[in-house]
Amino acid sequence: MAARLLLRSAVRASASCRVARCIVPSRGMGAGGMPTDEEQATGLEKIIMTAMKEGKDPYSMMKPKSYAGSKVDPHLVPSITNKRIVGCICEEDNTAVVWFWLHEGDAQRCPSCGSHYKLVPHHLPH
Repeated sequence: MAARLLLRSAVRASASCRVARCIVPSRGMGAGGMPTDEEQATGLEKIIMTAMKEGKDPYSMMKPKSYAGSKVDPHLVPSITNKRIVGCICEEDNTAVVWFWLHEGDAQRCPSCGSHYKLVPHHLPH
């Protein structure tokens, strides 16, 4: 009984006390919509996105181009130093990887299958 009495008095009080509604400025993206990744990117992320738009691959993230692997057209291996370790899967269905060091200079052969690899200098964008 007391709960009904309190509820009725609360409803009457809220009905009699009308508050003027105020317009609250919205913090949403109503003005310009959602910003894109390019608009939000800063620093190194922005440099990488810009390079990718220009068709460059700053960190070799994309699939490498295919080469014949001959002495005239060797597989190009980018490196920021003067040597790099390379793994060659000599046959398509082979499960063993042949590892060897590739040094700067002329193209070198895989000791197992004879494919040629050449080390090329690679500079990071930062």
